[in-house]
Amino acid sequence: MSLRSRIFTHAILISVCFFMLLPIYWVIKTSVSGENLFVYPPSIIPADPNMFYYVEAWYTVDFVQLFSNSFLIATLVVIVNLVLNAMAGYALTKHFPGKSLVMSFLLMSMMIPFHATIIPAYLLTAELGLLNSKLGIALPALSHIVCILLFKSNFEAVPSSLIQAARLDGLSEWQILTKIMIPLSKPAVATNIILSFIWSWNEFLWPLIVVRSPDQQTMPLGLVSFLASFEDTTGSLYAFCVLVVLPSMLVFLLAQKDFIRGLTSGATKG
Repeated sequence: MSLRSRIFTHAILISVCFFMLLPIYWVIKTSVSGENLFVYPPSIIPADPNMFYYVEAWYTVDFVQLFSNSFLIATLVVIVNLVLNAMAGYALTKHFPGKSLVMSFLLMSMMIPFHATIIPAYLLTAELGLLNSKLGIALPALSHIVCILLFKSNFEAVPSSLIQAARLDGLSEWQILTKIMIPLSKPAVATNIILSFIWSWNEFLWPLIVVRSPDQQTMPLGLVSFLASFEDTTGSLYAFCVLVVLPSMLVFLLAQKDFIRGLTSGATKG
């Protein structure tokens, strides 16, 4: 690639990054300045930045309770996803009768939006007695088909000779999964953690349906309660939005390299 082409490519990428990051910067700027969004001309740099709006957002609602609820639910979802998705992905690398039917069923299930299954999910959760509980909130997110297929593709990239050698050494299938397959699929593990954590942390509709008491509310539901408490607090509103989004952004940034590798490592064999 010539120097002119590289400069042009980098200019395009920088421009795209600028337009993508601009809304995030504007939210952060408003959260520390409290400026009216409709003021013209808009200010690029906050005039009088301070952390007052974060303090107000912290004490307006029971932020510690909301955060702990979301964190416990997301942690439960991540752990169970790792176990179930890894087991299912490893099982799908085997040859067994009806495997193609199972794969077809999984792929077809991905086309069904969760909104179409909310009523059966609610009735099932109610029959299990899990309404208004952390386990009930986490129940529909305890496994994701995308992550199952991701583990499957990464496990299939492990050399079969290594698995055969492990069997000759007397390792069981569970030991092969935990001691060989998962350690060699760290990008898939990181991707599973990121996706399951973000999806669980940002979930709004399902907790809104199953939660009845304020002490079981998650961060997105707390944002709704915050909106009900104030009418015109732009700075505090955006400060609360930053606090809600920050954990999922940190999780992604800490493992973004493994996340990218997890999406592509299964593309090559061996």
